Amino acid sequence: MTGVHFLDARGPEGMRIYAIGDTHGHLELLAEMHARIAQEIIRDRPADWRIIHLGDLVDRGPDSRGVIELLIAATARDSRNIVLTGNHDVGFLDFLANPDPEGLFARFGGVETASSYGVSLGLDNVTSLQASHAQLVRAVPESHVRFLRGLPYSASFGDFFFCHAGVRPEVPLERQDPQDLIWIRKEFLNYPGLHPKVVIHGHTPQAEPEVMANRVNVDTGVYYSGALSALVIDGADKRLISVAGPVSGRQ
Repeated sequence: MTGVHFLDARGPEGMRIYAIGDTHGHLELLAEMHARIAQEIIRDRPADWRIIHLGDLVDRGPDSRGVIELLIAATARDSRNIVLTGNHDVGFLDFLANPDPEGLFARFGGVETASSYGVSLGLDNVTSLQASHAQLVRAVPESHVRFLRGLPYSASFGDFFFCHAGVRPEVPLERQDPQDLIWIRKEFLNYPGLHPKVVIHGHTPQAEPEVMANRVNVDTGVYYSGALSALVIDGADKRLISVAGPVSGRQ
């Protein structure tokens, strides 16, 4: 299986791509990132463009509802806005279907997501959990559920493959398991070889974007760092951008 090195990788001719890392309910930073991207597109007038969100829209931050609403509007306005799913987005849907007090949503940031819908998530006992779950199901618009259910697991442009967490090494990209695309860590992060395309991902927060020969990680832990980062691909040119604000989530 031949591989592509980051230094040699190119985006499609005439298309600029912005790949934004995990947002985790930070609406103000996402809106600021979108405004910065819009300014660049107006200034530089690329022939074509894509804005790819790498998943984990929800949990931990203060306004998951607002993030979903912004992205519903953005994708409806222009299909060049692409939103991929992350494990937290799937976890939100799982909780709505089955309120597991030990699941991802309940244990890792779902309290903040529920709060953004005006619901205080009760996790102290079965009764409070069931009652608050019923409130949350009523509070989440059906349009939000449809949006999250319809999110793809990956996208590919030029020499780059985009997903939330990573890929299973030595498995063809078109045969990747969706669970790996949103959950994988060690086997992917520690793999030294090249992949068929350079993988652009989030999921594993780092203090700074991580640029490797075979992958780029743009998850800069917005919920504890206050920094939202993105990779910009324009032909053979690649650069990183970020926006920053106050820390407002939890680790």
